[in-house]
Amino acid sequence: MKYYSNGNEIIKLIVRLGDFVLLNIVLLFFYNLKSDIVPVFFHNNIKMIILIANFSMFLAQNFITPIIHQRITTFEKIFTRVFKLTIIQSATLFFFTKLITEAGGFFHFLLFYVPTLFLAIFLLRGIEWFILKRARQLGINTRSILFVGDDPANILVFREMASDPSTGYKVRGYYAEKQMEDCPESLRYLGNISDLKDFIKNAEEGNNIHIDEIFCSLSQDESETIVKIMQYCDKHITHFFYVPRQFGNFRLNLKPQQFGDQTIFTNHQEPLASPGNRFIKRSFDIIFSLIVCIVLLPFIPIIALIIKKQSPGPILFKQARTGLNGKTFTCYKFRSMHVNDNADMQQATLDDPRKFPFGNFMRKCNIDEFPQFYNVLIGDMSIVGPRPHMLHHTEVYSSLIDKYMVRHFSKPGITGYAQVTGYRGETKELWQMEERIRRDIWYIENWTFWLDIKIIFLTFTSLFIPDKKAY
Repeated sequence: MKYYSNGNEIIKLIVRLGDFVLLNIVLLFFYNLKSDIVPVFFHNNIKMIILIANFSMFLAQNFITPIIHQRITTFEKIFTRVFKLTIIQSATLFFFTKLITEAGGFFHFLLFYVPTLFLAIFLLRGIEWFILKRARQLGINTRSILFVGDDPANILVFREMASDPSTGYKVRGYYAEKQMEDCPESLRYLGNISDLKDFIKNAEEGNNIHIDEIFCSLSQDESETIVKIMQYCDKHITHFFYVPRQFGNFRLNLKPQQFGDQTIFTNHQEPLASPGNRFIKRSFDIIFSLIVCIVLLPFIPIIALIIKKQSPGPILFKQARTGLNGKTFTCYKFRSMHVNDNADMQQATLDDPRKFPFGNFMRKCNIDEFPQFYNVLIGDMSIVGPRPHMLHHTEVYSSLIDKYMVRHFSKPGITGYAQVTGYRGETKELWQMEERIRRDIWYIENWTFWLDIKIIFLTFTSLFIPDKKAY
């Protein structure tokens, strides 16, 4: 029997040790800093502080483990992870220190210590991530991959691996009864299922190159073959993954969910189904909207006066739109077009004659959306979410786009992920709306509080750098 060491565990250990080294460097930096921000107790009891700080880091790392070893991760996830690690370590340090001493000044010290430690660890993570990605590009810490089955779902997984060489995936090829259509040339056909069985048989005799991960997309009718593959994986310390098959062009995106003692699978899983996450999002919506509404109050008469001067009619534009769970609600905006009969049927275009000059400016800078903060306060909308569509578009696109109505599993938003990633404005062709819907669904299934903050920040920049697609 051959055993294969897990290089990722070594990477995690190195990253953890690096955090401890960096922590002690930061502590010594403050110890040698001749400043009033460092309390006297810190200088007089540096050994005890170092001991408590390292113990606090040990506890924090048990809650927040490093993730840069993961082959597919994101900058946002690393940022969030480092932030949580820093907060837990600092809070634990503060708690134990206050148990030992009543000396003052330590909270004031933390105001400088926390950002310093965060920036130091985050910079270190960035360097570690870069080195790791570079090493994997050079063939170090790679994973040998094998695909089984001719389902197109395997191609989607392969393209995800091949899109970034720094993930370190080395794909040997695939076994299937027939070759896949439109298969990338770099995904080699290795033979049929009989050839795969020979491969497994030879592996029992120790004559095969080790495979780290197998991705299988066979029909459940071929359960005997699937079981043999899993047995091979168990004996050779190989990770087995079952890739849900596609039904025609419809891709199953199944996620595990506990139902009593049983594990079942659902095609949609929303983080906002959690009461805790809904509470966080709703609390932020209310606080942020109240602040905006209060700040906006002095400007409303000015905006109203300009609108009235340039275009006769009401100040606010009210329109029925589709909201959470497909329910209709009234959406409010500052009116940016002349009163017309096509408002509920026709999207705004680049040179739309219905727009008046100030209305065009408001649309480019998102000012016309400000009254929707009232929609947020009364619970019809959220600050971030899929943009609400007029009823006519819901009726049209729900019959043309298969997953269109899935976007209504979430409250509509003043801004959204699709809008800040290039899919805002007029949709002249069906594929543009399809991509917008795909991004709306991605947001619903991958929601985090920090993702909302990022989207709000990107939207805020449009106040100063108008979006060219904002008509």
